[in-house]
Amino acid sequence: MADKKRVTLYTDGACSGNPGAGGWGAILIFNGVERELSGGEAYTTNNRMELMAVIRGLEALKYPCSVEIYSDSAYTVNAFVNGWIFDWEKNGWKKSDNKAVLNIDLWKNLLQLTKLHDVVFKKVKGHADNAYNNRCDALARGAIPKEPK
Repeated sequence: MADKKRVTLYTDGACSGNPGAGGWGAILIFNGVERELSGGEAYTTNNRMELMAVIRGLEALKYPCSVEIYSDSAYTVNAFVNGWIFDWEKNGWKKSDNKAVLNIDLWKNLLQLTKLHDVVFKKVKGHADNAYNNRCDALARGAIPKEPK
């Protein structure tokens, strides 16, 4: 069986007010070719937009891939790197304090997508010297729906 295609995915989310209007941005990189994705919602949270960026990036893949996901969201990265998401699923989507996990719909969706691909999450420092993270931030901010005037 052939090796899975290697893809790099950079993601970011942004919100104007939290909650408020929000946007997400993602950049897929395969064989040196970059594809930018973005979208927004009129009323959401920053964490939902961070998750949505990863979801939309993975949904854009046409077949199972090996994906390195770079995000400045500790919320997103730590859920996988520290295994929290697997504990949440096992415990009926409840945290260790027995409170419901926020954004269950998105976590469930993301967990399913990560089962289709070989994924590795990597934390990057936000608003620093990473050009791709900065571009994702610009995409996310640019996708925030504007208030009607």
